[in-house]
Order: sequence, then C-alpha cells, then structure tokens
Amino acid sequence: MHPASVAHTFAAAFNAGDPAAVDAVYEPGALFVPQPGTTVTGAARRDANQRFLGLGLPIDVRPRHVYEHDGIALLIVDWSIGDVHGTATDVARRGADGRWRYVIDNPFGVSQAAPGHRS
Repeated sequence: MHPASVAHTFAAAFNAGDPAAVDAVYEPGALFVPQPGTTVTGAARRDANQRFLGLGLPIDVRPRHVYEHDGIALLIVDWSIGDVHGTATDVARRGADGRWRYVIDNPFGVSQAAPGHRS
C-alpha cells in the first residue's frame, strides 16, 4: 500500500459516518490536533473526531506531497468539509500488516493557535 492510502481510508470511513472505522485509521496512541494548539489522544481523540463526523458533511482529501522512508511517512494533504478547507501535515507509520495508520493527524497544518492557548 502507498502511504497516501491512509488519507483515502480516513475519508472513506469519515464519509461512511463510521466512528470505529475512523478510529481504526490511527495507531492506538496516535495524536490528533482537533484545533490549532490543542492535541488529544485516546478517547478524547475519538470524541474530537465524532464532533467532525457530527457535521454530517463529506470530506474530500487530496494528498499533495507524500514523503516516505523506512515505514514512516509525512503527508501534506489538502482537504475540505463543505465550505471549510485546509492543508494537513500528518505522520503515518506502516504496520506489520502493511496498513498505514496515523501517528500524528494535524488537519490544520501550520495554522496558529489563538494567542495564549497551549496544548
């Protein structure tokens, strides 16, 4: 599988409205950035993704750059959900089963956190 498959697998799970399938695209300890400057893992990651799923709108993903080395990949992915769009900077790892999973999912790329906000 190509590392970009993780973005497409995420989009398919998201568009199916399946929170368990969305979470399966992450390694168990993976980090998610639900808003610039905030990071979550575990149950908080699942809850944050559920809020995005709750919008009821499909996501469109377009991997722009994918750099892979030794089972680790950096992905730059343009995405949109309705009128909201951004460019993600994500890190994925190839598992023993050959599937790529997010280690870090930062949909907001280089967007800045609100002043005084800390993760």
